[in-house]
Parts: sequence; C-alpha cells; structure tokens
Amino acid sequence: MKKSERLNDMIRFINKREFFNLQNLMDEYGISKSTALRDLSSLEKLGMPIYAEHGRYGRYGILKNRLLSPITFTVDEIYALYFAMLTLDSYQSTPFHISIQKLNEKFENCLPPKQIEKIHKMKKVLQLEVNLHHYISRFLDRILLSILDESSCKILYKKSGVERSYFIQFFKISAKFGQWYATGIELDTNTFRVFRCDRITYIEEITTKSNTSLDDLLLRSKQIKRTENSVNFEVEIVEHAIDIFYKENYPSMSIEIGDKIVIKGFYNRGEEDFITDYLLRYGSNIKAIKPASLKQQIQSKLIKLQTHLEKMS
Repeated sequence: MKKSERLNDMIRFINKREFFNLQNLMDEYGISKSTALRDLSSLEKLGMPIYAEHGRYGRYGILKNRLLSPITFTVDEIYALYFAMLTLDSYQSTPFHISIQKLNEKFENCLPPKQIEKIHKMKKVLQLEVNLHHYISRFLDRILLSILDESSCKILYKKSGVERSYFIQFFKISAKFGQWYATGIELDTNTFRVFRCDRITYIEEITTKSNTSLDDLLLRSKQIKRTENSVNFEVEIVEHAIDIFYKENYPSMSIEIGDKIVIKGFYNRGEEDFITDYLLRYGSNIKAIKPASLKQQIQSKLIKLQTHLEKMS
C-alpha cells in the first residue's frame, strides 16, 4: 500500500475510535513504530486534530468539536459520487433537507477546472433516465426519523379521493420509477402495507417505543404476505418481452427462462385490477395465461377500454 493510500485509510481508521495508540497503527498496517510516528506527523500537517496523552499508558485522541480532515477520493470515485448525487435531482422530494442545486455547486467548488470540464462533458453523454413526477412527498424526513427511532405513527392517507387513518410502524423507504414508497406494518391488523408517500397528507409520531424492532420487521417483510385464498398465475411471454419484466416487476413475481419463458407469481383477492393492468403492458407478447379467470379479466378490461374509445368523439 502506498503512503498516500495508507494515510487516507488511516484517517477513516482513526475517525472510528475515541482513542488509539501506536501499536494499533502498527498492527493494522504492518508498519514499524518509526513509520507510525511519521504517518501521524503527516496527518497533523494535513489538519488532523490529533493530541497525545503522555504517561505509562500513553495514547492519542481526536480533539472534539473540530472539523476532521476530508477523505481523499480517486478521480473515478469522485465521478461515481457525482452521478449518484445527480439521481436525486429526478425526485421532487428527498428525505434530506438539501437543495440538489446547492449540493451540486458545493461539489463542483471542491474540484479543479479540468475535472469540472470533464464532468460537464460526461453529463451530456451519460443519461440517467427516470420517470420525473411532480408529486411532492412532504413527510419523507419524518418517516425516515420514525424508522430510525423505531417508533410508530398515525398517518392520514388519501387515495381515490378518500382519506383514511392508519397506525403504522414504518421500516423501509424505497424509490421506484421516480416515486417514493414507504413500507410498514399496520398495527391494528398486523399486516404489511406499502404507501405512496405523496398521498400521505398527515403524520404524527407516537412517542411510545414500539415492541417490534427494526431488524425483526425487515426480516419478516422478506416473507411476502399472501392470504389463504390467493391466486397463483403463470404467463408465458415471447423472448424479447423479458426486458419488460426486468424494467418493472414485483416481489410476488419471478421469471423462469428455459424452453419457455414464464412469469410466475400470485395475487390476493382484491388485487385483480392491479395484476390485470400490469400484464396489459406485455400486449401481444403474451403467449399463454393461467388461470383462465385471469385471461377473462384482461379481456373484460380491454372491452371496457374499447367501449370508452368508441364513445370518444
């Protein structure tokens, strides 16, 4: 490991500890005592606020309330971080109280002109395509805070013009196709639910600590909830429709690719419209559908659409 790489890694190593001694550095990096002392001197010159406690059991520490030395990134790491940051620009809301534009300005202010010029060229040729929505999710930060606190919430959720209240313990926030979703367990029914965050109109955190830990909820959520009267389905598709599945699918689905290409999964009663709308995306790329009732549901949906189109002037 080069000295520059070792010093960069040593900053992270030291930042994780309240105190350390020379032996810690010698063991971690396989260096001599004299090399460890020289490295500490180099870190101090870089602005690392290190102080020494002398005595029989001497040790080193970091001064509190002082800015720590920045971590040095390689050029490729800088580019990766920059474009990861730009993905947030596709969302009207984020869980963080930041302006992506100001963050972008701060980032570029830390770079030399040649790197900024190269990044601007890369932005022209690297297209990060996501669906831009204009829906604002006002409570992402409070949902995230409740997850970290492992507390429960009372929310109001508006869907199809109807507003309902729920008592929820959230445990996951996800972003898909430009939209934010929050997953939680409904405390009254002990069932998992997914909420579109822009439809949450009110949230109130309940200060009482939940009896269920975050780790437990994450583990339980991996087992997809299906009811006793759920319906299994199989849909055979043509080869070039595989991309449609990979662009969007759901945890209750899987794809098997062999002599035939088959999407398998299940849906619960009451989710017929959801699964029908999903499969309509495949259009004439569908070769076979089981059960027959699902095929009839799709046909019925198409007839309603045709009737609607005929009524249009």
